[in-house]
Parts: sequence; structure tokens; C-alpha cells
Amino acid sequence: MTEENKKEQAEAKTEAKTEVKAEEQPKAEAKADKLAKEAKPEAKKEASAPADKKADKPKKEGKKAKGKGDGKGKKDESKDKKGKAKKVELPKGPSPYETHYAERCVPALKEEFKYANVMQVPRLTKIVVNTSMADALTDVKLLETAAKELADITGQRPVLTKARKSIANFKLREGNTIGARVTLRGKLMWEFLSRLVNIALPRVRDFKGVSPKSFDGRGNYTLGLTEQIIFPEINFDKVSKVYGMNITFVTTAKTDDEGRALLKNMGMPFRT
Repeated sequence: MTEENKKEQAEAKTEAKTEVKAEEQPKAEAKADKLAKEAKPEAKKEASAPADKKADKPKKEGKKAKGKGDGKGKKDESKDKKGKAKKVELPKGPSPYETHYAERCVPALKEEFKYANVMQVPRLTKIVVNTSMADALTDVKLLETAAKELADITGQRPVLTKARKSIANFKLREGNTIGARVTLRGKLMWEFLSRLVNIALPRVRDFKGVSPKSFDGRGNYTLGLTEQIIFPEINFDKVSKVYGMNITFVTTAKTDDEGRALLKNMGMPFRT
């Protein structure tokens, strides 16, 4: 091939390449337009996303406020930070029954027994409320509900009591939890005595008074109740089982006659 022919072929190739590039340019421009159109809605979405999030924030706050109003988001106010039950807050000053003892019972007892000193007059030191359930050996929930009801009655959390020895006939083993006990002193003791004498005992079915013989020989008196539903704090509809309890009044009296006179002046309705 001559040099002229080679030049003509090279010129033909370059012309063909330029024609191909000219044909591809509109296609490339069309693709660029499409990409630009697709990019615009995505940019709009990204721009609107933070605005939507900002708009959602008040909704979440509104939900929180709604939860507070419904009581769902509230903390249990009856418990402290550690999850323990808070102590019952009693009014300041002496209770009415305590003032009744100081103003009326003390002078009456001093005159009846001819005490030379006011400190010789017997007084109430504590009240012990005790209950036990044989069914607690098979169903632990019964004892838990009994302890909760005992706390509602007395206003103080009870202590669970365990068996001291094993008894084969009762299927009882040493260490089994079978009861609950509460020891009341101070204001809680006076408030419980007031509710027991004035509200609970009159609600006993066919009540004719309590026995005057249940003393231990040292001035302490034990009262037995067959039903816990006589106390107004117990809701009868929610009671799973009816059980009894023993209430012991511990005094500083040296004889049963002194202890009986003390409780009688405090309003205990002894049977005549």
C-alpha cells in the first residue's frame, strides 16, 4: 500500500470516530438529565427528614404527658428508692387514746389501788398481733396475702415466723414459714387499740364481750379473733381465705387484777 492510501484510511477512521461521538452525545445528555431528575426528589426527602423528626418530637412529649396523666408513667409513691415500703406518717403529738390514758386512767387506777407514786401505775408497753396458717405449707401465696392484710390492719410490715421444731403428725419441718407477727409500740399501738375497741370488736357476730379470764398471771392479756374481716381495712370481696389471729396486750402490771383494771379503763369490753 502506498502512503497516500494509508493517509486516506486514517482520515476515514477519524471521521468515523467523530461521527460515533456525535451520535453518543445526545444519549449521554439524556442519561445525565435522568440522573439529575432522580437526584432532586432524594434531596427533597433528605431535606424534609429533619423537619419531620422535629415535628415528631412534640408528639413523643405529648405521649409522655399523657402517660403521666393516666398514671402509667408514675412511680410507686408507697415505696422508696430502694424499693422498700415507706413508713406510715402519723400526726404529730400524742394520740387521743394516749391522752385519755394520761388524763383519766392514771388518776382512776392510782385511786383504786392506792399507789403512792404515779410511776407505779400500770401502763401498756406493746401489742403483739400474731397469726399462723397450716395451709401455708402447701400454698405460699396464702401466707403472703395474710401478711399483706396484717400490714393493712396494723400499719406496720409483719415479720414472717418459722417453725422451731419438726412435728411429723402435722407434716411440719423445722424452718418452715408458717405465720406472721407484728409488734406495735408508741403511736401505732395506741391507734390500733382505739380501732380495735371502738370499731373492730363491735363488728363481731353476736358479740357479748371478751373473756376476762385470759390473763397469764402477770398482768398480760391475750385476745383471740376468729376472723380478720372485722377490721374495716379488709375488703371482703378480695379475701381469699378467712383466718384468725391472737392479740396480746403486754403491760407493766404485776397482777391480773391490775392488768384487768387497766384494760377496762382503756375501754376493753369485758364480759360480765
